[in-house]
Amino acid sequence: MKIFGDLGIGLGGAPLAGLQTEVTEEDAFATVNAAWDAGWRFFDTAPHYGLGLAEERLGRGLAGKPRDEYVLSSKVGRIIYDSDTEAPDDQGFAVVSKRRRRFDYSRDGVLRSIEDSLRRIGTDRLDIVFVHDPDDHYDEAVATAFPTLIELRDQGVIGAIGSGMNQTAMLTRFVTEIDIDVIMLAGRYSLIDPDGLDDVLPACLANDVQVIAVGVFNSGLLSQPRPASDTTFNYAPAAEALIFKANQLADVCESHGVTLPAAALAFPRFHPAVAGIAVGCRSPHEVQVNHDLYGAEIPAALWSDLKSAGLLRADAPTTEP
Repeated sequence: MKIFGDLGIGLGGAPLAGLQTEVTEEDAFATVNAAWDAGWRFFDTAPHYGLGLAEERLGRGLAGKPRDEYVLSSKVGRIIYDSDTEAPDDQGFAVVSKRRRRFDYSRDGVLRSIEDSLRRIGTDRLDIVFVHDPDDHYDEAVATAFPTLIELRDQGVIGAIGSGMNQTAMLTRFVTEIDIDVIMLAGRYSLIDPDGLDDVLPACLANDVQVIAVGVFNSGLLSQPRPASDTTFNYAPAAEALIFKANQLADVCESHGVTLPAAALAFPRFHPAVAGIAVGCRSPHEVQVNHDLYGAEIPAALWSDLKSAGLLRADAPTTEP
């Protein structure tokens, strides 16, 4: 049975901790509040983001907000611990800290991770807990992480459980083999990469698992009306062929008075398994930009023209479920 209605658009927490570019405490706080004021009621974070900094900053932004009025998710799979010396983070976050991270999908690791997340956020519960990036840890995730989360869910300690990844193959296995409620599908159901249609999305429909689509701009390629020559795709320099296709998509969008990022935000929401999307924002301005894009009117003819031009798969849902 589905546990979420329409989550709409939510705030992805990684940029709050300085993903790629430093973000001040004041900007992070203002960003969370701007999302709240815009009506966003889904907030996602993880210990991995800035070595716990994103959780702390999200918690400060949500402090005093009615807890029953929003959905909060975090993740397990990485333990944050203290070392003796400060060093720059080596995982893409612009932070200098004594904190370090290690992978840990054991029962003790899951329990510690949740306890640490609750403390850092300053909350008494998590509505969703995802097993985060177990790409190289399938056996341990299946043997210990998921059973621990299922136990906690059955006890009412946490709400829904699932996994968040940047690939579809392993997520499909989790959906079909494990009693999960929701997945976070990162970058694999986007306007330029809808290949989740081949495996994980049909599996979610068949097993009544809901999807939160993230990475809908593929880390930059679809985030502007026209992709820059140095744009990124999945956090790496985008290939020329992908930039060319993004420009083709933009041509059709512009012919309908629509921007490429507005279409990119709209596209995943048509799939009946998708319960919501989350976008990372590092400033109130970015919240407002994404909020306006999310509310943009998209003519139905845009989708049919994209399919006719061979720029969008014919089997991609493009009408309201």
